[in-house]
Amino acid sequence: MLTRWDPFRELITIRNTMDRLFDSALVGSPTTWQPAAWDLALDVAESEDEFTVKASIPGINPDDLEITFTNNTLTIKGETKEEKEVEQAHYHLRERRYGSFARSITLPAGIEAEKIQANYEAGVLKLRLPKAEEVKPKKIAIRTTASPKVIEAKVSDVPSKN
Repeated sequence: MLTRWDPFRELITIRNTMDRLFDSALVGSPTTWQPAAWDLALDVAESEDEFTVKASIPGINPDDLEITFTNNTLTIKGETKEEKEVEQAHYHLRERRYGSFARSITLPAGIEAEKIQANYEAGVLKLRLPKAEEVKPKKIAIRTTASPKVIEAKVSDVPSKN
């Protein structure tokens, strides 16, 4: 079925999208800023022996982090607290995030949970998740004979599809 292009329908769709955007941005009072929960950006790399997960979380005390691994799901939770030192200051710009954050990712089966290592240095959390032996790729040796045999065929030996 062909649908005729209607430019007015496109304008209405754009207007409805913009209305939803402004409605969601102006929840509550427009003069108060409320920080939203923020997502934790991760880098996940895989090698032959392990997965490596890196997360940039500067300014967070490692004691305030909770890292769990259950049912092949790695979860990193934490919280940054708002500084209450300056009560009377008039901010011109305030972009630093605070509040709770959590991020979960599911990894393929075969992680040795008891051997997971976490290291926090210079604001970067690095996790090493070793693969279990049964899921590591195995190299298969190819044996050859001293005198290789060549199999020959003729076109007339191959049955035709007709």
